[in-house]
Amino acid sequence: MRVVLSIGGAYFADAVRIKNMAVILDELVEYPTGSYRLYVVTGGGAVARHYISIARELGANEAICDYIGIALTRVNARLLISALRNAYPEPFCDYTSVRAKLPELESGRKIAVMGGVTPGYTTDAVSAILAEYINADLLLNITTVDGVYDADPRKYPGARRYDRLTSEELVRLTTREELKAGSRIVIDPVAAKIIERSGIRTIVLDGSNPRNIIDVIIHGRHHGTEII
Repeated sequence: MRVVLSIGGAYFADAVRIKNMAVILDELVEYPTGSYRLYVVTGGGAVARHYISIARELGANEAICDYIGIALTRVNARLLISALRNAYPEPFCDYTSVRAKLPELESGRKIAVMGGVTPGYTTDAVSAILAEYINADLLLNITTVDGVYDADPRKYPGARRYDRLTSEELVRLTTREELKAGSRIVIDPVAAKIIERSGIRTIVLDGSNPRNIIDVIIHGRHHGTEII
């Protein structure tokens, strides 16, 4: 089973959170009765948003801000690799290099880790494109909220959470949001369109307890939002 995980930058804010996430990922690839192959895309988080904000104050355009964000996602990729027992030793920088290494990664049970790739979209879109490109069975969006809402629940306490959404509904929701460097939307519009065209099973869930990832991959249960 090939699983692509888009892990939000909040989970790279300190060593404890990184170690907790790494323990779960290692446990999955070492699971004795399963055959789980993991491909992880790391977000930039608050650190990336901070540097992007500084760049804007200095007059940088959005493409430059995107490249700054990409650089920070790759720093987070290296941090995660440092904590994993079973990681490929270098972050991947593009999709084709991951696909070229599939036999080596999967025969050796190595976790592939990468950050951002191209300006103009978030690491959620990177993960959706990667999932489509390698024919993944499941795409997990690991965020700090417990699913997809019709508005940002951190700003609007009455926002509605969805247990299930069609990919078309997801596209309509995400296209209402502003997309720029450092965006905090749960899934960006590019990712939503890739999910729609590929038909890949996608689940958005809260990773505050990393064992939620075990539950969804091994046991098939979750408390997030499933895109159908």
